[in-house]
Amino acid sequence: MNIFSASTKRGFALVALALGAVMAPVQSAELNLAGKTVQFVIPFAETGGSAEWANFYAPLLSKALPGNPQVLVKYMPGAGSTKGANWFEKQKDDGLTLFGTSGSTQFPYLLGDPRVRYEYKGWQVTLASATGGVAYLPADLGKKFAADPNALKGTKFIYGSQGATSLDLVPLLAWKLLGMTVEPVFGVKGRGDGRLMFERGEANIDYQTSSAYISKVEPLVASGKAVPMMTWGALDDNGNIVRDPTFPNIPTFKEVLAKQLGKEPSGPGWKAWKAFFVAGFAAQKMVFLPRDAKPDVVETYRKAFERVTKAPDFAKISEKSQGIYPQMVNKAAQNAMDQAIDVDDEARAYVRKWLMDDYKVKL
Repeated sequence: MNIFSASTKRGFALVALALGAVMAPVQSAELNLAGKTVQFVIPFAETGGSAEWANFYAPLLSKALPGNPQVLVKYMPGAGSTKGANWFEKQKDDGLTLFGTSGSTQFPYLLGDPRVRYEYKGWQVTLASATGGVAYLPADLGKKFAADPNALKGTKFIYGSQGATSLDLVPLLAWKLLGMTVEPVFGVKGRGDGRLMFERGEANIDYQTSSAYISKVEPLVASGKAVPMMTWGALDDNGNIVRDPTFPNIPTFKEVLAKQLGKEPSGPGWKAWKAFFVAGFAAQKMVFLPRDAKPDVVETYRKAFERVTKAPDFAKISEKSQGIYPQMVNKAAQNAMDQAIDVDDEARAYVRKWLMDDYKVKL
């Protein structure tokens, strides 16, 4: 499924033409990385979806790179991923350093979070991965919610959160629009830590990106300890939110909200939620080289990710752990990144006011 809308595709085409003059194919030789170790840094703890994603790609990338270097995943959690991103901004190209971001890195950048000391523009993107997300509840609450989305309006929920300006913005705003009372406990180092709070009974609502939900939460569902609440959905070719192809039997947030309202969602809150959903999930995870990476380094890694994603068995092995989502390389990755770091002023203003009103987060 192609999750980009027709208007977005047209925008991408224009961006591609504009980039053509500066992104002409480089005719340099690929590096030979035999005997080397590539450091793949992600700014999160080793328990969440980004860790699952990075560890999925690391061995595949090792086989695809010339010389088959070792690719080691390194974790650098802190400050909702801005600690690691600020570190990466200062890195000089050595041909052996990759950095993996997620929506939790993009959102602080989009919102003008004062912790941000990094600039996406100029970073050399080599892969962009779309993904989805699933919110879930303890079994007893989940059954009540499935029967009536208004049933839990009087319930107090606790949620382990990386921060209000992280990717957690998407579930927090969704629950707000549903009229739920959700108290976030800010400061967890990754979504995996939020999941562990749920498992220990310290939180009674959670959400995970698709890769972590598949590996860590589906066993909880199978054992009767959790019930899926909703997905965030996916986009069809016309920009409409439809069911996530990885979880086609779980209703989307849009469906749940429409059922509660008795009509199609509309208004500034809904528009802001959708804008940040698109920015955060259409290119939810990306792999970068430093901005000063040499042409032969960029070409080497882009070609390696192209080999990985075009391998005959890639779709099958990816579906099992990552779900069914676009994995973009070359110009498609650049175009996806451009969309991921841009939301309209109206959506940004709405979210900034909501963050201040509800969480006293001043940006």
